[in-house]
Amino acid sequence: MDRFFKLKQNGTTVRTEIMAGLTTFMAMAYILTVNPNTLTAFGQIDMGWYSVFLATALAAGIFTIAMGLFINFPVALAPGMGLNAYFASVVLSSATTDHPFTWEMGLTAVFISGLIFILLTITHVRQMLLEAIPDALKHAITVGIGLFITIIGLKNSGLMTIGVEAGNDIPAHKFTDVLSFETVIHLGSLENTNVQLALIGLLLIGILMVLQVRGAILFGILGTTVIAILMGAVDFNSVATSEAKWIPDFSQINFMKFDWDGILHTGIVSAIATFTFVELFDTFGTLVGTATRAGIMKNPEEGKKRVGKAMLVDAVAVTGGAMLGTSTTTAYVESAAGVAEGGRTGLTAVTTGVCFLLALFLAPIAALIPGSATAAALIIVGVLMVQSIREIDFQDMVVAIPAFLTITMMPFSYNIANGISFGIVFYVVLASIANLRGKTKYKVHWMMWILAVLIIARYVFFGSQG
Repeated sequence: MDRFFKLKQNGTTVRTEIMAGLTTFMAMAYILTVNPNTLTAFGQIDMGWYSVFLATALAAGIFTIAMGLFINFPVALAPGMGLNAYFASVVLSSATTDHPFTWEMGLTAVFISGLIFILLTITHVRQMLLEAIPDALKHAITVGIGLFITIIGLKNSGLMTIGVEAGNDIPAHKFTDVLSFETVIHLGSLENTNVQLALIGLLLIGILMVLQVRGAILFGILGTTVIAILMGAVDFNSVATSEAKWIPDFSQINFMKFDWDGILHTGIVSAIATFTFVELFDTFGTLVGTATRAGIMKNPEEGKKRVGKAMLVDAVAVTGGAMLGTSTTTAYVESAAGVAEGGRTGLTAVTTGVCFLLALFLAPIAALIPGSATAAALIIVGVLMVQSIREIDFQDMVVAIPAFLTITMMPFSYNIANGISFGIVFYVVLASIANLRGKTKYKVHWMMWILAVLIIARYVFFGSQG
């Protein structure tokens, strides 16, 4: 084991690596319950709670172990937050339209984006794309997704309700102008049990994080679940509970449930672009950041090679996860928790992956966790992602305006792609004007021009809801 993972060479031991792997698992195990709830939109999408649970555990386990064995990298993978919320929102928002975007189409879009990733990684275009996007926009994308996730959590918990002051609810899946005397967002009723549980969950997770408890989000979710049981707020006869099994039933996996007939649906083009675009930055930041903390980047040349190989595993994980029946599987920033505990090699990742596979036998426990508890976790994840805002220079209007539009358009238009699109187009225009005035510090990569043109064409020909 020492020779295979090069433990001595990396200044670590088997015990340290295993403890680091367990720490990483505790930090990200919340995805086992959050992802099934999110992708099924708390029962509104018929993917099957247990089917998504199986896909989540399998994808996280298999590809995290692969990262450890083949790349010797202390990074764990699992279905990513943000894109799973985007996946569900696109399916729901088009449910009553003439051309509904089904969850099978969503998995097809994820699968195709994974194939694109593999191609981009092998040809090194992926690295070129990362260099083309300004750092400010990369950070803005992370912040915007954080706010997007937060709104999902607020809605699912009941802390935020949507309607108009006149008392007439906005029809589901309909778009309407908001007049000067109207508002669409309200605070939910504090007398609602779900709202109370969400607030308890937020408080528990917050206290644990202040106390710097490893796995604070997971423990907060479990603590909220216990309180919910004592309050009689857990439905022991729910669909998820009835589906969950102690012995994994792999026949229920949504394996290869793709919809190739809907491949020309305009919405799927937008979805593929969004899955691909967001994953590019998310993976890059996580892999480079984790590699730096683990000391892998001390030798820049060797570090870049290993990050490049890790990107290939990540790309394969996207396609593999879609085949298993889940949204984009990606490298997790929570891997930093294991690195902080001393994890330096792939043994850390293998340990984490094994824990996810063992979790397949705990589905009945996960099924008892109420939506309010996972909604609180979503809000806290939003807090963690918004921290990237400190990396943006809001005194510089050339980057501040595009970054601000990226951040705000995601949650307020309820679409991640809109935020990215506005940010790119506005940056290209503003940076180009600044360059004409002699401020040559704003570089506009030729690929940014191509992206801007494609974005404008997309809105012109497919419309804002395409």
